[in-house]
Amino acid sequence: MSVYENLKDVQAIIHASSMRGKRDPSKVNIIAVTKYVSIQRASEVLDAGVIHIGENRVDEGLEKWNALGDKATWHFIGSLQSKKVKNMIDQFDYIHSLDRLSLAKEINKRMANGKKMKCFVQVNVSGEESKSGLHPNDTLPFIKELADFPAIEVVGLMTMAPFVENNELVRPFFRKLRELKEDIEGLNLPHAPCHELSMGMSNDFGIAVEEGATFVRIGTALVGNEKV
Repeated sequence: MSVYENLKDVQAIIHASSMRGKRDPSKVNIIAVTKYVSIQRASEVLDAGVIHIGENRVDEGLEKWNALGDKATWHFIGSLQSKKVKNMIDQFDYIHSLDRLSLAKEINKRMANGKKMKCFVQVNVSGEESKSGLHPNDTLPFIKELADFPAIEVVGLMTMAPFVENNELVRPFFRKLRELKEDIEGLNLPHAPCHELSMGMSNDFGIAVEEGATFVRIGTALVGNEKV
């Protein structure tokens, strides 16, 4: 199917999930995860009206950025090595995987001209060893420490839920992240407004929207998973 046709299906799920969650569907942003597809397929995303593109590897992301540039808003959604920051800091608008002070230090060092990098702090809500991110109990202390890095703005929290057949099983993880976000947001920290929630992927984004996601990261359901 075309990206445009897939997008209609994704938008229908977002709308229905927003209604169930008593939310405004316009508050949910779709990030097209293009890590497994070609530049041409990523271009189709923009033609269909999706402006947010997510990549999880610096080199592949830069290839697409060099082709598409400022036509998109660029999100780095994968684990980010500190040594790679200098290569991508000027091309990406958001980083979704801030989870350690060494990475924060490098981001802060590389940002220039008083600019700020919009960052999501990654939280490992499920506790799976295979996933990166902070323990929920460590998240607020970490965010408070980020006040020492003026080039970082904590716009929200991100998590990855376990992959399960019954999506209802992931609801508690999304709910916990939302509650944590609300607690931090309520502190009105100048460097950490924390208004956003990056959660939900192709298999579970409907539940994530019901629980408050403002950014959903959609790959397979939107663009497929092959170099086309």
